[in-house]
Formats: sequence, structure tokens, C-alpha cells
Amino acid sequence: MRKPKLLFWLVLLSLLVSLVLIGLGALYIKVKISNRSSGQVCSAETVTVIVNPGEGLAAVARKLKDQGVIGDERLFILIAKLRGDDTRVRKGEYQFMKGTPMREVLQSLILGRQKYYKLKAVEGFNIWQIAEQIDLNRIWSPQHFLALCQDPVFIRQLGIPADSLEGYLFPDTYQFLRFDREELIIKTMVRRFEESWTPEFEGRARELGMSRHQIVTIASIIEKETGFGDERSLVSAVIYNRLKKNMGLYMDPTVIYGLMPNFDGNLTRSDLEKWTPYNTYKNLGLPPGPICNPGDDSLRAALWPASVPYLYFVAKGDGSHFFSSHYADHLKAVEQFQRPGQPPEPESGGTAAPGPNPEP
Repeated sequence: MRKPKLLFWLVLLSLLVSLVLIGLGALYIKVKISNRSSGQVCSAETVTVIVNPGEGLAAVARKLKDQGVIGDERLFILIAKLRGDDTRVRKGEYQFMKGTPMREVLQSLILGRQKYYKLKAVEGFNIWQIAEQIDLNRIWSPQHFLALCQDPVFIRQLGIPADSLEGYLFPDTYQFLRFDREELIIKTMVRRFEESWTPEFEGRARELGMSRHQIVTIASIIEKETGFGDERSLVSAVIYNRLKKNMGLYMDPTVIYGLMPNFDGNLTRSDLEKWTPYNTYKNLGLPPGPICNPGDDSLRAALWPASVPYLYFVAKGDGSHFFSSHYADHLKAVEQFQRPGQPPEPESGGTAAPGPNPEP
């Protein structure tokens, strides 16, 4: 009878010792964390720690220690394991103040509180200009971005009925993470376009007898021709009026787009004579697709043109334009606002004199 009794007390004593040890261990960790939090003076210096895909906790802890974010990597790993967070650290780029408390560091890594990179796509930017913005961050490939924008398989996956994503990358300021890929960037921008294209827009396009692609193309021309809000519907009217009369559009920004990405910024008379599918001096009707990525205001102007008879406009030199309905008035405006013998300023608007018989 004594042996079972003795065994009982030994087991009980063992359990008590284990509980005491566990309690002491927890107390030790708590004291250490408290010391790290209150006893260590935090530096004002911010450091960057990158957690690469597939990187384990030990490697991350070593980086944190080397960068001065934490003081004891073994303790950091122990805390993570006790909390069951040792496999929950997310890849990404993080910024910490030196001496940040361990629990805050671990929480940031688990929740993915990462550094965001801004991508600003301005109204009127074309795909090459957006690629330049992407290149500024030095973490994405502008070449891969451009290749995707012209990849028929990828474009088809996005449900865009076009040969290029030009026009469908909605202008906005976006935020992306270091390990977001170019595919996600494009999908996000196209999704913003799809959200902006409302049922009201779709219904209005049908009323006009236009496809969405045609409306986006018109909007892109409007976007490049004027930056004045009250002129957008007037430029739109000129485009529709010319199309109805079977007149050439004769719009310089379309010519420039046909020369991209090799356009040097100086539009010449010889450029106007070069045939490309986008040269509206050489081809009747709309170009085959958008020439930039228009914003909401230009899309609305393309859908609701002003009820005016204008067929011409010329840049006045201050960013605004002079609109007219007759060729003779247009020629007078060209003489007044443009240097003799020179085409209207590119990118700032200006439907150049459209040949000897401009009015049908």
C-alpha cells in the first residue's frame, strides 16, 4: 500500500515542480519583455526589414537583431512559438523604429503592416508614361508592364475587347506592396475602370450607337486635346460633328500616338504625312483605339457632347481654344493664335487646317 501512495506523491510533486518552472519561465519572459520595452531607449532611426517569400522565422529574427529592431532573437523566436505565431509571419517590406517592443514587431509581421508604394497615374497618361511612373519605385519592371499591356492572352483574360490596354488603366493614385506583381497592378487599374463604367454610361453609349471602345477612344482624344473642364464637351462635339459629316478628325495627339514610343516631343509637318493607323490626317473616322487613359470627366464628355455646330478649334496659347463652325473663321483664328506656317501646338489641342476642301 505504501508504494502506490509514494508514487502518488512523487507524481504530484513532479506536477507542482513543472507548474512552478512554467510559471517562472513565463515570469522571466514577461520581465525580459518589460525590460526591452521600458529599459531600452528607442532610437529615432527607422530601418527597413524585408521578409522574402518562404523565409523562416529564424532568418527574420536575425535580420531584426542585425538591424537593431530587437535585442534578443532567441527570445523573439520563443515568444512567437509560445503564441503560435512562428509560421504566420507575412512576406513583405516593413519599417520599424530601432528598439520597438517585440510584441509590436511580431504583431506587425503577422498582420502584414507593410510599406506601401504609390503609383500615380494622371489623367491623359499613356501606357509608356505609366511605365515610367512604375520604374520610379525601382521594384517593378516597366518592360514587363508594357509587355502585359500588349499581350493578347492577358488582355483577353481581363475581358477587354482590344489589342492593347491603352484607355483601360483608370487614372488614380494607387498603393501597392513590394511583392505585388505587375499583373496585380494592371488588374487593379482595369478593375477601377470597370467600376467607373456605370450602367448609365453603358446605356448612353447605346443611345449614341457607339461601343464602349469607341467612347473610350473619343474620351482619350478629348483628354489629350484640352485640360479645361468647360471645353471637354465642346471638343467632343467637334469630334461627333466631323464624324457625322465624314470629315477627317485631323487631330495632332492621334498622330503623336502613332509615333510612340519613339516620338521626340517635336511634331513636324513630315510627321503629319507619315501613315500610321492613328494618323487622323490620313485616315477617316476614329483611330483604332484610345491614345491615352482618360478620366471620368472626359468619359462623360464623350458620352454627352455639347449641342453646338463647331467643326474646328485652335489653341490660343494659354491652354484654352477658339472654336468655330466655318473654315474661314478657323483660318482667321489660326493666323491670330498660331505662328504662320506652323501647325497647332501638339498635345495642347488644335485641329489643323484640314486640306483644301474641309467642309462637304
